[in-house]
Amino acid sequence: MRKIILVIALVFISNTIFAQQTLFDKFNGQETVSSVIVNKKMFSLLSKMKVEDKETQQYVNLIKKLDNLKVFVTSNASKASEMKSAADKYLKTASLEELMQVNDKGKLVKIFVKSGATDSQIKELFMFIEGSGKDETVLMSLTGNFDLNELSVLTEKMNLPGRDVLNKASKGKK
Repeated sequence: MRKIILVIALVFISNTIFAQQTLFDKFNGQETVSSVIVNKKMFSLLSKMKVEDKETQQYVNLIKKLDNLKVFVTSNASKASEMKSAADKYLKTASLEELMQVNDKGKLVKIFVKSGATDSQIKELFMFIEGSGKDETVLMSLTGNFDLNELSVLTEKMNLPGRDVLNKASKGKK
């Protein structure tokens, strides 16, 4: 009985991860969509950097905890609509908790997380910025096992879209 439950759980988890990859990977390589995809191997290589200062060391320590980063950005209205649809579909099945929502000058920013062992421990951070007019639409997924309080270091060093909102989120949930 235990083996059956374990197999069912593994199938469910792998289906959820595969669904995310399939939904979002279709945006990679499209002419009107800019994308950044960083996998665990790259994070592993980056974490081997020799550092001199404390702030960079915090960044390297966080990188060791990351598995995958995907960022897709577009100003194309059609692609933005596709991204919104993909994000909505993913959110229905991903068991993520809404961390915060900000509406700033026509830009709607939604941040969701999948928590780990503690309230500040994060397994996945998902952000969707719905642009309006000329504003860009951004879809971002960050997976690993990291602390939300460390996120501001990552957003600053990697210059991620929506970093102002992410910094507020990391300071707000302690």
